[in-house]
Amino acid sequence: MSRLEATFTRLRARGERALVAYLMAGDPSLAETRPLVVEAERRGADVIELGVPFSDPLADGPVIQRAGTRALAAGTSLARVLEMVSTLRAQVHVPLVVMTYYNPVLAFGLKSFARTAADAGADGVIVPDLPWEECEPLRAETEPAGLDMIQFVAPTSTPTRVKTIARLSRGFIYVVSLTGVTGARRELPKDVDAQIRTLRLVTTKPVCVGFGVSTPEQVAAVGQIADGVAVGSAIVRTIEEHTGTAALVDRVGDFIAALKQPLRVSSSAGFARAIEGGGTEERAARRATTVGRGAKPPSEED
Repeated sequence: MSRLEATFTRLRARGERALVAYLMAGDPSLAETRPLVVEAERRGADVIELGVPFSDPLADGPVIQRAGTRALAAGTSLARVLEMVSTLRAQVHVPLVVMTYYNPVLAFGLKSFARTAADAGADGVIVPDLPWEECEPLRAETEPAGLDMIQFVAPTSTPTRVKTIARLSRGFIYVVSLTGVTGARRELPKDVDAQIRTLRLVTTKPVCVGFGVSTPEQVAAVGQIADGVAVGSAIVRTIEEHTGTAALVDRVGDFIAALKQPLRVSSSAGFARAIEGGGTEERAARRATTVGRGAKPPSEED
């Protein structure tokens, strides 16, 4: 059983949902990413995605694009990210997933990437611009290496396609909640629950929802129907807002703790309220994670 499988099995047994926290590796620097990863685990992240910066990030919205630009300017590369993973592995116990576009993997070499990532201690890989029809060469290297290759299911995926992706995905299935790029939204799409129900008919693998989830109330709502919730842009924006301050690690940790809290216990927040934009609970949750720090709640533009 892989570390990802063991994590979801343990959480399911406790009736708990996973928080999948995304950080752009190298933003603001690789040296600063390390303590952010350690703090993310300490404050409740169950899985940590480490983004690899790329010059043409077609799946990313403005917040993560800016983070990638900063990381590239700081000299971050796929090789350096994997080096960082190898140093982190002794410090953190949660699964580490590398999220990278396909070109850096091709340049690295498929076999070399799979073996190096696995040897470094990475548990999985997500390649957002690699559809399942073209993933076999990489999957042929990741599976023998023990690296889980996580696949996306989109709102536009047909039932036949959903069934195939569910069969191929390892670790968990990543449900993209909306059509478009990453970024926080005030409202969640109304058909997310239908996407989850479609998957439940064809698989028992863990299902995590990402893209557009940004507040504790949205996390609580999605946690009622999915095994996990992935949050990226809202965390990356918190890093952006506090870079250069002594409070950076603490502020990011506070926000991750606020995101995890509704996944630890049964939430009374309804899915309908979250997809309609939330109410007083959402505003209170945002204030709880930003008051006294000068931070603004994530907006749907980012």
